[in-house]
Amino acid sequence: MEEELKCPVCGSLFREPIILPCSHNVCLPCARTIAVQTPDGEQHLPQPLLLSRSSGLPAGAAAAPSLEHDAAAGLACSGAGGSAAGGLGGGAGGGGDHADKLSLYSETDSGYGSYTPSLKSPNGVRVLPMVPAPPGSSAAAARGAACSSLSSSSSSITCPQCHRSASLDHRGLRGFQRNRLLEAIVQRYQQGRGAVPGASAAVAVAICQLCDRTPPEPAATLCEQCDVLYCSACQLKCHPSRGPFAKHRLVQPPPPPPAPAEAASAPTGATQGAPSGGGGCKSPGGTGAGASGGSTARKFPTCPEHEMENYSMYCVSCRTPVCYLCLEEGRHTKHEVKPLGAMWKQHKAQLSQALNGVSDKAKEAKEFLVQLKNILQQVQENGLDYEACLVAQCDALVDALTRQKAKLLTKVTKEREHKLKMVWDQINHCTLKLRQSTGLMEYCLEVIKENDPAGFLQISDALIKRVQVSQEQWVKGALEPKVSAEFDLTLDSEPLLQAIHQLDFIQMKCRVPPVPLLQLEKCCTRNNSVTLAWRMPPFTHSPVDGYILELDDGAGGQFREVYVGKETLCTIDGLHFNSTYNARVKAFNSSGVGPYSKTVVLQTSDVAWFTFDPNSGHRDIILSNDNQTATCSSYDDRVVLGTAAFSKGVHYWELHVDRYDNHPDPAFGVARASVVKDMMLGKDDKAWAMYVDNNRSWFMHCNSHTNRTEGGVCKGATVGVLLDLNKHTLTFFINGQQQGPTAFSQVDGVFMPALSLNRNVQVTLHTGLEVPTNLGQPKLSGN
Repeated sequence: MEEELKCPVCGSLFREPIILPCSHNVCLPCARTIAVQTPDGEQHLPQPLLLSRSSGLPAGAAAAPSLEHDAAAGLACSGAGGSAAGGLGGGAGGGGDHADKLSLYSETDSGYGSYTPSLKSPNGVRVLPMVPAPPGSSAAAARGAACSSLSSSSSSITCPQCHRSASLDHRGLRGFQRNRLLEAIVQRYQQGRGAVPGASAAVAVAICQLCDRTPPEPAATLCEQCDVLYCSACQLKCHPSRGPFAKHRLVQPPPPPPAPAEAASAPTGATQGAPSGGGGCKSPGGTGAGASGGSTARKFPTCPEHEMENYSMYCVSCRTPVCYLCLEEGRHTKHEVKPLGAMWKQHKAQLSQALNGVSDKAKEAKEFLVQLKNILQQVQENGLDYEACLVAQCDALVDALTRQKAKLLTKVTKEREHKLKMVWDQINHCTLKLRQSTGLMEYCLEVIKENDPAGFLQISDALIKRVQVSQEQWVKGALEPKVSAEFDLTLDSEPLLQAIHQLDFIQMKCRVPPVPLLQLEKCCTRNNSVTLAWRMPPFTHSPVDGYILELDDGAGGQFREVYVGKETLCTIDGLHFNSTYNARVKAFNSSGVGPYSKTVVLQTSDVAWFTFDPNSGHRDIILSNDNQTATCSSYDDRVVLGTAAFSKGVHYWELHVDRYDNHPDPAFGVARASVVKDMMLGKDDKAWAMYVDNNRSWFMHCNSHTNRTEGGVCKGATVGVLLDLNKHTLTFFINGQQQGPTAFSQVDGVFMPALSLNRNVQVTLHTGLEVPTNLGQPKLSGN
């Protein structure tokens, strides 16, 4: 627990901890050392200190306003009211201008303040060194004025743990709440270890922190808001009971704890001036963070905005305790609040519940550590055995590799001779063709120069054919090398290991692979395809040669293998729409097949989303609008298919006629993937279609025209296609009305949406449609 009770800046136990906005804690004096001012915010010591020098007033009186403005300001630079030599390093050093400044600079994008010169705390956080006091001034006055500049200028503080920055308001560090709870826990922890809080800097009596006398007078009063000890004289001068100090609560100073022998025998001034073991973080009077604890009751925190009021409620919106004045006058007036006691119990219960989970994990961690220690011993023993075995294996491998060397060199030589022969053959062949072509070109140029038209026409036809034949001889690939200059002789590890008697180190104790883990976040479905991903568990020592992916039939039937290979990502296309598939995977190696993974359930899409397929359409087809709009560059009918294939379920899609010129006959329907693409849809036995003009329509399959129906299409018309593979029927609609009877029945197999059109028609495809239920009655068909 001790690490939880240490300040991240000074590295020692917390002293006067404050809570930063990020919920981390830091010692109050340490917070002052890491508070950052911008260069524009640098200024000389405040006016009260300058006035005290010129008017002859005691320095303590000039420092008092800064103490009121920032609680416990006397702790900011030197700690507990020590002498000038012990607290601020005396007055020796530099001119007055240098001594009257706080050199604080901001370091862009670093998250920390940068200071020159600088000191380093145990955890590496840069802290501000002490500022020397100007000659002729008291240590307390210089301390109070220098620290007051943190609150009177533009300042911020960066958390040394999470590096988040927070700006200081006009109250300075007083704006942050004091963590009294952590303070009490630190005190109990120190007492439990037999140590007295603040013993390293303890003194016989609590002393005034603002006295100019040597030694300082004993303290007679402690201000709970300022957290500063005053003697009677300094209290009247620096903390009168009027004005802004009227609401401050003055109490008797707490009795100091018994000091150890070495601290009691030390001079008073030296004890106060010496830095504590916590890196200079000291509490009022030099008694440490726990000085107010021990025999006296702990002081409970008060509201920072209404310093005389204790907390009584809890603001749920701001997640902070508030007093009743905050609810009546402050910014929490309209916030949701709850009783402090009830929220205290509720949060305690939540913390206890969370601790139970941490306790279980801690128990598992202890058991895991025992397991790791056992593994350490086994590793030592097995390591010796494997070393001896490895030596023997390596000797055998060296012998085998030596024998293989000659064989492999022979293969390389043969491959080189083969490549050289192929290249020379190609050079000779190409040279011959080039010579023939060059001679023909020269002859043709001479013929072209002749001015005899009749003689030219007598030989031109034959000459043109010879030139075309010569051009066709340079077919695609004729001017490409038949062999590569690279040698494709990559050594395969498996044949090599077999050649050396299969002395594979990994294979000595090879086991079947463990269960693969399905990566559910990468498994998905799209239309009628599913994608599955998996991986092996971490720290898997068994080799994996490949994977076997199995899928059922979408109806709870038997699993079947759909993929075998080394990849860990696989997409399966061509599944049924609106179906639920179960998938599983297993790994295998030379020792056998491992167990199956957990089964993952994948649901394909209810309706089909697809476009025209640019790869399956005729080359005259022109697609646009993300392959959803089709037209043609030819006056002849050309076919284009959709990207989806159907074998089960009910599917409906529509085609909107964007352009219709000169009364063409576009055909709509379904087809097999092998349909003929350069004639109207339905003229072969691979398509079932309805072709339509501006007046009537016909159904066509195998070039058989049936069911002529009145009513055609024009620009703006919509043609619907309903494929019901549950009833094995195909039906067509025009503008929401069924066109003729059911076009085809007993359709079975795998079908793709299809369309044929010429350059006079342009249509746009609409998919992902639910099957309409309000379609009109069919029109009567003619002959």
